[in-house]
Amino acid sequence: MMIRTMTVAMILTIAVPGMMDVRAGQAEQFGEYSIHYNTMNTNLLDPETASAYDIQRSGTRALLNIAVLRADDEGDEAVTARVSATAVNLAGQRRDIEMREIRDQDAIYYIGTFRFRQEENINFRINVSPDGHTGAPHEFTFRRQFYTD
Repeated sequence: MMIRTMTVAMILTIAVPGMMDVRAGQAEQFGEYSIHYNTMNTNLLDPETASAYDIQRSGTRALLNIAVLRADDEGDEAVTARVSATAVNLAGQRRDIEMREIRDQDAIYYIGTFRFRQEENINFRINVSPDGHTGAPHEFTFRRQFYTD
């Protein structure tokens, strides 16, 4: 179990060749919160990890991963949130990405998978509302290009 926990944390937060580390600038500041995000081809997941978290491995399927942290006096703490995500390609085809919560010891991740085509550019629109936050949700966008295996 400890090995799987470490594997998931490494896969979901450490850079895969050709992709940026979630801690290397792929973050949005939102008041006392930081929202970390990344995407990756699900084919890069270890089969055991993918199976444990019910993620289909495929060369034409990608994973969106979001983590919400709140800064406090002792460092960053993972917090629960309502997270929604939409993907739109350059042809205007929209896909709502169903996000689900994964808890792994002290970490909380929100993940969703989606299909893509070779060299497809996808614009993501993410809405995050941390539990206990009384204001409007934080919305941000980013774009990624995906390649099939």
